[in-house]
Amino acid sequence: MSTLENTELPGTSKDNFDDFYIEVKEIEKRDSVLTPIQQIDRLLRPGSSYFNLNPFEVLQIEPEATIEQIKKRYRQLSILVHPDKNQDNKDRAQKAFDIVNRAWKTLENETARKKCLDVYEEAKERTDYMITEKRKKIKKENKTFEKIPEDDPTKYKHAIYVMAMKLFADMERRRQQLDQRDQEERKRKREAEIEEEEKRKAEKEWQKNFEESRQSRVNSWHDFQAGKTKKSKKQKRMHGMMVPPKFKPESR
Repeated sequence: MSTLENTELPGTSKDNFDDFYIEVKEIEKRDSVLTPIQQIDRLLRPGSSYFNLNPFEVLQIEPEATIEQIKKRYRQLSILVHPDKNQDNKDRAQKAFDIVNRAWKTLENETARKKCLDVYEEAKERTDYMITEKRKKIKKENKTFEKIPEDDPTKYKHAIYVMAMKLFADMERRRQQLDQRDQEERKRKREAEIEEEEKRKAEKEWQKNFEESRQSRVNSWHDFQAGKTKKSKKQKRMHGMMVPPKFKPESR
């Protein structure tokens, strides 16, 4: 999965995001049973890398669904987008099928599904806190007659959904950061191992060369010692010989 920094998001503001979400939901509501092409387009729509971080969103199923319901929905959706069922659109179908399969693998795993449910629980808590703060502000400004959008159950549910999407995105960013740090650490260790290995090779090569040149050094030393001995004997013989006296001119 590409990094979130490169993900094409539906908009840069909350209003744009809400508009995009409403548009998508209206399309899904209009087509109670989406066709294979519509499902493929939904899963590969602009911002899909962002939306598809949420496996419940991928499978279009509520977080409260049982594992049996999730599995049934996965089978229905995987058949719709399967490449064999979409020969005219095989490459895009394969991508959509992989997304659906990845979402199922996440929710099939009990530990991973628990983490996803925890995301929704945190999203609900944050949304409830936000609503409480809004009500405090209204009360402080003596505008108790005003209602907040989240008083509408549909908009309340939407607010939780939006918050959950943000939390899924944060979780993915943290995962990518940990992966990057892990890769950098492995790279650093590997470089250190290579450096140590090269050092050992150099030491081994030096030792090999040293051993190979040992006999040559020994022979050179023997030759030097032998030459020194011969010179010493020659000097001794010269000392033992009679040296003729120096000629002195006759004085008158």
